[in-house]
Amino acid sequence: MGIFSKIKDAIFGKKAEAATPAPAAPATTSAPAAPQPVPAAPVAISEVDVEAILSAQAANAGQPLNWRTSIVDLMKLLDIDPSLANRKELATELGYTGDLDGSAEMNIWLHKAVMRELAANGGTVPADLTD
Repeated sequence: MGIFSKIKDAIFGKKAEAATPAPAAPATTSAPAAPQPVPAAPVAISEVDVEAILSAQAANAGQPLNWRTSIVDLMKLLDIDPSLANRKELATELGYTGDLDGSAEMNIWLHKAVMRELAANGGTVPADLTD
């Protein structure tokens, strides 16, 4: 599994968990059972609000993490190792053509590319995070 897949799963998995209905409690009476309602269909993955999920997670992080602009903080927030080796792997996955040196240029490009990929894979991402 690639680094981007881990990022996507960490974010989109939160939506999938929220869309899974809780099991119904068993009836405790001996009266004839009423027809059970059909559970609603799960919410489509295309409705993942990336900003809301990350903001909620950041509020409970226990440390200030600037996930909106920092690829390192975004990865920390998602419990993914933000080491240079992992950022190099992510840069390669996403097609970065510059030096894989951990520079500010590389990190800024990575953050924008991750946000664009999340949007391309069904996430709702504010425009200011993708351009």
